[in-house]
Amino acid sequence: MIFEMTTQVRVTDMKEGQKWYETLLNRKPDFIPHNGFAEWELIPGCWLQVAEGHVTEGNGPLRLGMTDIEAEKDRLIKELKIDNFEIYSRPEVPVKWGTFSDPWGNRIGFFEYLNKREEQERIQTILGRTEV
Repeated sequence: MIFEMTTQVRVTDMKEGQKWYETLLNRKPDFIPHNGFAEWELIPGCWLQVAEGHVTEGNGPLRLGMTDIEAEKDRLIKELKIDNFEIYSRPEVPVKWGTFSDPWGNRIGFFEYLNKREEQERIQTILGRTEV
């Protein structure tokens, strides 16, 4: 039975990496067990680890669900100076999405449900609530 998950990205400068991910995620880490390592619980049971080390080529993208992909894109272009990235959609796919990279080359993506009722149902399910 799988009940939790973690994913890890690596940065060559932990101080700058932690600061960058704090801005990306709009908060401080939930857990810093030792130097060179920080973790955020993104949703219950889903952890992002940022570790100091050599970046793994070809990893990702780590895709994060957003309720407003355009607003989040604009915020990160302004606050983190990321390169502008295209937002895609296809008729057969229920989300729109876009991908960018952190300063260390880790690929990160956002996605947003096109059907806002479905989005709210997913949020409620993840939070363990039954009302919509």
